[in-house]
Amino acid sequence: MLILDQNQTSHCLEWSALIGALDTMFQGDCVMPVRHHHKVDVPGESDATLLLMPAWQPGHYIGVKLVSVFPDNHLRSLPAIHGSYLLSSGRTGELLAVIDGGELTARRTAAASALAARHLAREDASRLLVVGTGRLSVNLIEAHSRVRPIRAVSVWGRDRKKAERAADEARALGFAVEVADDLESAARQADIISCATLSRAPLIRGEWLKPGSHLDLIGAFTKDMRESDDEAVRRARVFVDTRAGAFAEAGDILQAIASGAIAKDHVQGELAELVKGHGGRRSAEDITLFKSVGAALEDLAGAILAYETTSQDSAAS
Repeated sequence: MLILDQNQTSHCLEWSALIGALDTMFQGDCVMPVRHHHKVDVPGESDATLLLMPAWQPGHYIGVKLVSVFPDNHLRSLPAIHGSYLLSSGRTGELLAVIDGGELTARRTAAASALAARHLAREDASRLLVVGTGRLSVNLIEAHSRVRPIRAVSVWGRDRKKAERAADEARALGFAVEVADDLESAARQADIISCATLSRAPLIRGEWLKPGSHLDLIGAFTKDMRESDDEAVRRARVFVDTRAGAFAEAGDILQAIASGAIAKDHVQGELAELVKGHGGRRSAEDITLFKSVGAALEDLAGAILAYETTSQDSAAS
């Protein structure tokens, strides 16, 4: 049995390979029940969330991810998200690998956004705005740069010091990054806006979105969270990672439906349809929106890639 820590998991999940693995998995045959989502009381602090995400390829692999989200962990200088992934044989049930769930989640989430942007962002999109300064911020810069010619990056966060740290980390990787002090101004200039926050109130306003822009919403994974206002959702051609997940948990979509800003059929399609060539950007002027809440097949694709890459490297050495 393999045990892959954070660094080993990162090493096995090169961006282009991971984006390709997700593309293949979304086009393939994967059983993916809706994830289990449980609220966990934390006395004196914000509620935590426990997620269980199973998926399997019949006869090949079975996987399940266990994730906890503790929003107030920043008070202890700890990450908000912890998790592990268990990968087993789909023929025997034998446990094959235990993989760092936090790194797997961060990288597959950014890769899914990049895969969607490959179909939804303009081919000449070069200005990226990342909203949020957590673990995903640099991953999103790296992943989007694999699918679009990103030349200028802005990072915005409520805490400017954290934004500076994220920008410095990205600069060390060779990206041209600046810290945005004015979110509205940065959003109005961006070709791609990628949000990865734990916000419960809209951050991006629809009136800020320029024609041809692409809005990537990642952070709001419960009904009472959101990163965009009704107008942003209304103006955009909306796609989701999965309809089942979005209509169960995506606050940006569910709150816009509840207010009457959109109807359910405003969602044009899901990622599996995009990668199969159904839908996507129709014109250079389209405003597009991709909302993800996370799909278990994304984790399974990443876990298989990590396991098979490590196995091949071990065999070759």
